This record gives sequence, C-alpha cells and structure tokens, in this order.
Amino acid sequence: MAVALPGATLPAVVEELLSEMAAAVQENARIPDEHLLSLKFIFGSSAVQALDLVDRQSVTLISSPSGRSVYQVLGSSGKTYTCLASCHYCSCPAFAFSVLRKSDSLLCKHLLAVYLGQVMGTCRRLQVSDEQLTGLLVLKKQAAQKL
Repeated sequence: MAVALPGATLPAVVEELLSEMAAAVQENARIPDEHLLSLKFIFGSSAVQALDLVDRQSVTLISSPSGRSVYQVLGSSGKTYTCLASCHYCSCPAFAFSVLRKSDSLLCKHLLAVYLGQVMGTCRRLQVSDEQLTGLLVLKKQAAQKL
C-alpha cells in the first residue's frame, strides 16, 4: 500500500521512508524498529507525538461523493485540525510557525500522523455530502480569519 501524495512531494528521504514503512506494514503488519528510529531521527519528538495520535485513532479521513477528501486530526490539546495531505498543509499554529515561517520542521505532528495513519491503514473514515465537506472547510476558513 503506497502512500498517496498527489500534487506535492516531500523530501525524497521522507517519501522513501514512508514507502518502506507501507511495504513493511503490508508484509508484516508492523513497522520495523529501524524505520521507527529513522522516523525519530528525521522528525524528533514530533514522531513520537504523531505515533501517539495514530495509536489513539485521532486521524479521520472525511470524503465526499465527488472524490474530495480532507483529514481531521484530534490534537492532544483537544482541538481538531484540518490537514490537506495532497499539499502538505495543516491548520495548526505549529505548522504555520515551525514549518512555514521558520522552516525548521518538515511537518507538524498532525500532518505526520496523517501520513502514518495512511501507512498503517488506521485512519477512521467518514463519508459526508459535498455540501457538508464544503461547509466544514468554509467554517475552518472563517475561524482562521477571526484569529
């Protein structure tokens, strides 16, 4: 099961690691320790936090009949963040600051949890109408503009 990353690409080393992890999960139903160590080396403490989010089943894939989809991650703070895996985006403040502004991180823990949830096949799934998905995204945008 390859991780679908349409439209945008992560650094090659991250894409290769995620692909290897997906192959290992498909073959052995688990991620080998050396892959987990690589994940920790690349992402630091965010890797452990992302794995915790995956373990707690905090990642939900929301899709609509038109084929559009978005991920929502229930963060450790209790807030829900919207992630767009196709363009490597998360609505959390850490993504805006550490990834976009300072460029000292590749991903936030929520977006990493999305990719790990894809690899492990553990994302919860929710089917909504196109109107509901649009409403969800519009509400998120309006809330962000108020901040």
